[in-house]
Amino acid sequence: MDHDQRSESWRRCCSYRTLKSWLPVFCWLPKYNLTHLKMDLLAGLTVGLTTVPQALAYAEVAGLPVQYGLYSAFMGGFIYALLGTSKDVTLGPTAIMSFLCSSVVGGQPHRAVLLSLLCGIIQALMALLRLGFLLDFISYPVIKGFTCAAAVTIGFSQVKNILGIHGVPQQFFLEIYYTFYRIPEARVGDVVLGLVCLAVLVVFMLMKSHPTHNDGSTYSSVARKLVWTVATMRNALVVVAASLAAFSWEAYGHHVFTITGHTSQGLPPFSPPPTSDTTPNGTAVPFGKIVEGFGGGLAVIPLMGLLESITIAKAFASQNHYRIDTNQELLAIGVTNVMGSFVSAYPVTGSFGRTAVNSQTGVCTPAGGIVTSECDISS
Repeated sequence: MDHDQRSESWRRCCSYRTLKSWLPVFCWLPKYNLTHLKMDLLAGLTVGLTTVPQALAYAEVAGLPVQYGLYSAFMGGFIYALLGTSKDVTLGPTAIMSFLCSSVVGGQPHRAVLLSLLCGIIQALMALLRLGFLLDFISYPVIKGFTCAAAVTIGFSQVKNILGIHGVPQQFFLEIYYTFYRIPEARVGDVVLGLVCLAVLVVFMLMKSHPTHNDGSTYSSVARKLVWTVATMRNALVVVAASLAAFSWEAYGHHVFTITGHTSQGLPPFSPPPTSDTTPNGTAVPFGKIVEGFGGGLAVIPLMGLLESITIAKAFASQNHYRIDTNQELLAIGVTNVMGSFVSAYPVTGSFGRTAVNSQTGVCTPAGGIVTSECDISS
């Protein structure tokens, strides 16, 4: 009898149903068709073009070299296509996670990558222990208060970049003081370009939220689709246009704008994150000291990452009439952060903005994330 019970238990563990519960890709892949492929390609490309400029900006928020934003953006699409249960969610760098990472690692890339590994391990363990229900006990006012405070901090941290001012401290109150104190040092070119880009982005947002009247004619339908496409891809279009403007001035020898400068090209080597570090004076910092330096961030960042992503997944699942598995979502985020640390990524989570674009573009399956990741790699 015991032998029969063990055999039955083994068959259940190795059944196709169990495989689908751990690898949701087998739920939608057998039903995949040409229509799905067409819509996933369109959505993935649209989100990919949106992700590239956002990833560069979020790396700045995290206090890291801009290429780390791109390193953090591409792993999520591949992992989530295998493990995720939402067709809409896209994983990658976000404003809140970048802000938290900056406050914990202080702009040190090696420590940001190690933080990604540790956060991923914590998140994956929570999934394996089926602890997704704990997120239901975090109150809504706490989430809103934290989000609003982070939005104010992140928003003001970009003012110095629009003004072209360098050497401003990252501490919030000192940042406010020195930004206003050094306004006379602002570069006119940076201010003009920054304000023009903001104005164009606002116009595109208004165009999308207030569509023109459709009188049923072919011309009207084409115009509406064109406006929707341009408004959806507004971030990428503005970055391309601003880059061309900066390149044109630089080509003629006029250093009008502050530019990013040389960045590392190609993909980072696939290797384990460093478990030790050295200070500028050459003193070795062991793994234990680094973890001690993370402090409470090692608890806050994994929880905020899970909370942000699962809230987004539940919202879009309700909107589009399907169900998600909370614990499977935890596993997808955890594995993404663990694997991302092997390609120099810092902690990531679900992005509301890019998920909204993904959904509105008509994505059919998580395979759209693979196309998005390919776009990020090619950039």
